[in-house]
Amino acid sequence: MRLYLTALKPTDSVTDGFLPAARALGCEVTILTDRPEHHPHAVACDVRDPRALIDAVEHLGRPDAIFTNSDHLQAETALAASYFGLPGKDWRACAAAKNKFLTRRRLAEAGVERVFSVRLGPGDPVPEHPPYPVVLKPREGVASEDVMLVESDLAGAVAEVRRRRPGEALVVEEYLEGPLRTLETLGDDGGLRVLGGFETTLGALPYFVEERLDWAPPDGSHGHVLAALRALGVGFGACHTEYVLTPAGPRIIEVNYRAIGDHCDFLLGEVLGVPLFEWILRVHLGQRVPAVPDAAGRHASAVSLVADRPGTIKDAPGHESVVSGDVRLWHRPLREVGDVVSLTRTNRDYLGVVRAVGPDRARVDAAVAEYRAARPWVVE
Repeated sequence: MRLYLTALKPTDSVTDGFLPAARALGCEVTILTDRPEHHPHAVACDVRDPRALIDAVEHLGRPDAIFTNSDHLQAETALAASYFGLPGKDWRACAAAKNKFLTRRRLAEAGVERVFSVRLGPGDPVPEHPPYPVVLKPREGVASEDVMLVESDLAGAVAEVRRRRPGEALVVEEYLEGPLRTLETLGDDGGLRVLGGFETTLGALPYFVEERLDWAPPDGSHGHVLAALRALGVGFGACHTEYVLTPAGPRIIEVNYRAIGDHCDFLLGEVLGVPLFEWILRVHLGQRVPAVPDAAGRHASAVSLVADRPGTIKDAPGHESVVSGDVRLWHRPLREVGDVVSLTRTNRDYLGVVRAVGPDRARVDAAVAEYRAARPWVVE
């Protein structure tokens, strides 16, 4: 089987997740990327252009699957898969999910939910009387970059972001207050399966840095989220949806039409006890999603180790796996000793991530706390 995987920069999800999974499935993998110097055995291609992508695949040989886990390449890769008659996502759903303004429009038109949202192109005037507090964000941003809560002076906040992002469209939305959740789904040509979800803990406002995720059992909010995904046309393949439990009911924050990131994809597979990356690739090879096991009696947490000051990293734990009682714990460094840290107030401030799986939250929390105390990151 020949699998083409489109990518931009290298990620742990691809390097340590999807590539080993593809080998386990017996796939011959070709990485198509605009950064071939950063990937082993890659072929240079303008992967942001579906015409170039189709041409490259046609030249290299008939595919059995074309896949990406990149936020930025979903629509282009879906178009290429469709051209070759392969299983894949609907490119329209990919475009609507990636564009946060289109997401709001589609959900409103379908009658799923209505959330105040205004698109600001580079030359568009800033609303004079928005329903403060509001959230300002890039229309197609990632990693909480330039996402901020604005309680007054929206014009000033917009000017600040536009200085960093000239020519990009922004979105202003009403602030949705309440507990933050995720829903992880995986669909095949027979329908969509719920894998599970997480409770998300954020850092201090006005920024939206995700500090930890904890496994959350299914609840009544999932029905609203699934209705939103249907309205967007999202079904096939992996999807990571973030939503808020507001006093008025669940409301979507964003739909990321790919697997959950920040090492929570590994955590999801670990708490379910399944080869998640293989499952995701299998649906793109035309196979069905197996029955999703029940994770009752298990808890999982991913704790991001966030820099709280600028400086130079003097000491840090390495990439390791440990067992503490009946808790299995993994640490993945995202920076190196000697790196200079400049605070961005985004997910880019992560130093590392600790993920753990155990029988309950109390024992998981105790194991994580013990590990952090024994193996601290030192920034001076």
